[in-house]
Amino acid sequence: MSDQQILVSACLVGVRCRYDCQEQARPQIIDLLNQGIAVAVCPEQMGGLTTPRAPAERQADLVITIQGEDVTSNYLQGAREALDLVKRLNIKKAILKSKSPMCGKDLIYDGSFTGQLTGGQGVLTELLLANAIEVECCD
Repeated sequence: MSDQQILVSACLVGVRCRYDCQEQARPQIIDLLNQGIAVAVCPEQMGGLTTPRAPAERQADLVITIQGEDVTSNYLQGAREALDLVKRLNIKKAILKSKSPMCGKDLIYDGSFTGQLTGGQGVLTELLLANAIEVECCD
């Protein structure tokens, strides 16, 4: 096992944890997991959200579902849980799923549920960056 682990979005290693029960498996991320380097998490589930769940997007500082439900507290809780794990394992890097309201970096969906992107960070990405954790995203 590597001395330095990397936090990864669980959907990138094939866990069907996205809002729509899909996975986004990436062979290079699965390789990291198989080597014992990756620690896979689904921060939405860590925040108490179920799978499947309604799609959600960031609207300023809030995370709102397509039905208008405010799930910001779940996103904040999941991000805090993931950060706690990062700190306990002394993780310095994360590879997360791009564009998501939790894991996106630099570009996220704009809150209109029309597939449009805007500049911004996902809730977890924002928290990790504020704690000096390197974040990169995987499409």
